[in-house]
Amino acid sequence: MEQITIKEIAKICGVGVSTVSRAINNHPDINPETKKKILDTIAEYQYIPNNSARNLKRSESNAIAVLAKGISNPLFGAMVQMLERDILGKQYLFVLQQVDEDENEIEAAIRLEKEKRLKGIIFLGGASHPREDLLHQLTVPYVICTVNAVLGESLDNFGVVSIDDEAESYRMVDYLCRMGHRRIAILTSLARDSSIGTLRLEGYKRALRDNGIEYDESLVVTMDPDEQTYTMQNGYQQTRRLLNRGVRFTAVYAIADVIAIGACKAIFDAGLKVPDDISVAGFDGLDQALYYQPSLTTIEQPIREMTTEASRILFELINEKTGRRYRIFPAKLREGQSVRRISG
Repeated sequence: MEQITIKEIAKICGVGVSTVSRAINNHPDINPETKKKILDTIAEYQYIPNNSARNLKRSESNAIAVLAKGISNPLFGAMVQMLERDILGKQYLFVLQQVDEDENEIEAAIRLEKEKRLKGIIFLGGASHPREDLLHQLTVPYVICTVNAVLGESLDNFGVVSIDDEAESYRMVDYLCRMGHRRIAILTSLARDSSIGTLRLEGYKRALRDNGIEYDESLVVTMDPDEQTYTMQNGYQQTRRLLNRGVRFTAVYAIADVIAIGACKAIFDAGLKVPDDISVAGFDGLDQALYYQPSLTTIEQPIREMTTEASRILFELINEKTGRRYRIFPAKLREGQSVRRISG
């Protein structure tokens, strides 16, 4: 079938060619709804921009892409550095693509594969139940890392490297319950989140249930949708709002360390102390949590081991051309000074 042209994409979408070009090049001067319509049409018709179409006539590139979902998440910083070192060390080109929280990472990967003629893809973050119709459009092996993704039997040539987010979140909340806390607030992601935020919220709910504590929606705080989720600022703002509402709680559990650090600052600014007045727990095991004062009680992810395994699996899939690889790592609860035992 003859390749569709940019003019035909513009005609289908009812816009000019220049508007399609701005959407392709991620130009800020375009209506978000128009941009989404254009990118959806491009994905549906598998359009390849002219510069990329010319590249198809050349020899295949030797590039591997890393797509990081949620550019504000500091967890990915060290992982990207390790992956870059490993990929370049194996004589491949390294391509880094940052994907906004509201953007579909699989759609971004489809476009990038066509543009860069990739040999493989590593996803950092993303949906726990990604759309299989989109994954089928990827023609190169890929590894989903840091998300315990559930993929259908019709898919092949992929890997999943993660922790069990639901179980590890359960571990943290169960620990808080065993420390005597029964009014535990959670700082979680947006209600529309389809990734680790949902999994960690489910772990929170299950731990409460198993400890005989009734789930209270007034203690569930979602991040500001107008801000990046994984930031200290968002954790600070939402904790201040929680405190201002006058809701009673003795502990705050944040689904990420950066959110927890922001929560601590909000508690201090309210004239309270951590953990004397309110205990705080996080998730991820970042260095910032270890050196923060008080040091943060958190779930420590084995970032180095997960990153190494994601890279190993991808190159194995590139060489073998087929396979399904799952590797779920255990995390550990790292006790700091931010949680205290209470009675009654």
